[in-house]
Amino acid sequence: MTRLKTLSLFLLFLIAQIACTGQINTGFVFQKDDTLLRNNYYNQSVKKKEQLIAALGKDHPKDYKKIYDEQFDEISKLWLSTRPVTYAEAHSYLQAIVKKIIAANDELKDNDARIVFSRDWWPNAVSMGDGSIAINAGLMVYMNNEAELVFVICHELAHYYLQHTPKAIKKYIETVTSEDYQSELKRLSKTTYGANKQLEALGKNVMFNNRRHSRDNEAAADYQAFLFMKKTGYDCGAIITSLKLLDKVDDSLLYKRLDLQQAFNADDFPFKRKWIQKESSIFSQADESTAVSAKEKDSLKTHPDCKKRIALLADSIRQLTSVPGKKFQVDEKIFNKLRKDFAIEISEECYREKKLSRNLYFSLLLMQANEHTPLQIFSVARCLNEIYLQQKEHKLGLMIDAEDKTYPEEYNLLLRMLSRIRLDELAALNYSFCNQHYALMKSYPGFETEMGIARKNKTE
Repeated sequence: MTRLKTLSLFLLFLIAQIACTGQINTGFVFQKDDTLLRNNYYNQSVKKKEQLIAALGKDHPKDYKKIYDEQFDEISKLWLSTRPVTYAEAHSYLQAIVKKIIAANDELKDNDARIVFSRDWWPNAVSMGDGSIAINAGLMVYMNNEAELVFVICHELAHYYLQHTPKAIKKYIETVTSEDYQSELKRLSKTTYGANKQLEALGKNVMFNNRRHSRDNEAAADYQAFLFMKKTGYDCGAIITSLKLLDKVDDSLLYKRLDLQQAFNADDFPFKRKWIQKESSIFSQADESTAVSAKEKDSLKTHPDCKKRIALLADSIRQLTSVPGKKFQVDEKIFNKLRKDFAIEISEECYREKKLSRNLYFSLLLMQANEHTPLQIFSVARCLNEIYLQQKEHKLGLMIDAEDKTYPEEYNLLLRMLSRIRLDELAALNYSFCNQHYALMKSYPGFETEMGIARKNKTE
């Protein structure tokens, strides 16, 4: 072989190595938010609160102020956190859709709503009452097209347009300050036996009435959203597919079920079934006795009554005899990119907020689905080290969920494992996990550090 040919082969090998290394080092590029925009939205919310308090009448001003303070405390938590997505590409895309909706509906021209995507993991969207509206990434990742996103935006705009939050606050104040309610409170406060139970029942009654009122609001917001959406040129059939999605979203799987044994089994440290086995038959029977009924299951859903909501709108949608609307008008490519990116942003946001069990769950799911695998391996190693640290300092209970019958089965298995695994086992598990992926990860930024921490934890 000539020296020139040898040199050429060496250069090809070197280029290939650099390309591979570059791929590992690049990883996923997280969205960079516009903090000035987020601060501006926060200031607008503060101004709105001040206007509402200044406009309070003479009837029960302290009660109203207390509720406004609580309401705006939640709104402030949104704007002062890293949850809102104000990254230019994502935010501009969302605003382009909002502008289309507003341009098609004269009644929305003076609307002061501030609409953002949020990195929250749960599949929901919320109108917070002051014009702050968040479309959770945890819902966006399940959507099929832009028209479904348009319906969700229209629905939340409808809540704001119809003033559902101020009306709900007014109804609540009228209820708890009424003579009948106050009289019942006084009577129960003098009762010695069973007073707490009766007070609880009274409170539940008020909550039930408010919840029923809220469900009525959902139907009203659906219909108003239909009126908004049908003028936009989008496919109103997406209203039905959106509601069907919401009906099953709590049980939907974005990725295949998590296989914990596959993720953590290694020759040097085999996975232990005892970490996830059920308790004794006594506890199993207890679990069965507290199983969720079909009626309870619907009431516990993030979005109850979707089948009824579909039935109420089906005829109106069928009556649209014009040319079918479009599923996309702004940018299909960005829509699909955001759906994939948001799954990773959700996971990272959970880590930032110290929701460690959620971060670990999402990282393992993404790793199993081969979505930016090096990043997910790093994320798992980092999270396990943090779990080790928090467990050692007896703070872990604040950062992981407890098992719950409304959670997916495989998430409950992960929670069970985290509650049972001993500190020394956790350290050994993570070091084994790091060692198993070392060949792929040795040049990934930060991985050597996490592996070093896992090694140190193992030898403690």
